[in-house]
Amino acid sequence: MQELTQEDFTALLAFRTGLRRFLRWSEGAARGAGLTPAQHQLLLAVKGHGAARPPTIGELAGYLLLRHHSTVELVNRAESAGLVSRERDRDDNRVIRVRLTASADGVLAELSRVHLAELRSLAPIFDRLNTELRALDVPPGD
Repeated sequence: MQELTQEDFTALLAFRTGLRRFLRWSEGAARGAGLTPAQHQLLLAVKGHGAARPPTIGELAGYLLLRHHSTVELVNRAESAGLVSRERDRDDNRVIRVRLTASADGVLAELSRVHLAELRSLAPIFDRLNTELRALDVPPGD
């Protein structure tokens, strides 16, 4: 096993700090748009699902890394806030699918625009880290 260097620790610190700053910025942007960070993530999971049919509660739980019952509560609150609606699956009446409302779709589009711009501004940092990590030539799992 290769010995860790100061550069390894410095690169990890820079990466984790960058991620934490982005997440904190993202939470503030969501709140500025009138959403909680969890609601923003839920809306993104619904919209980003990308399948022919809207996602199920179980699929959303997987995207959000939440338990099923926690996802149900989040969807309940989002539905009460007018952000999502539920519909029964056309093939299996037991399955509930979640769809964005028109107003939520608009809020998410604007948040996504500013998030993509912020990520573009961070790209040079991640490129530099990637270059530094490649230079260290540490094989995965070692």
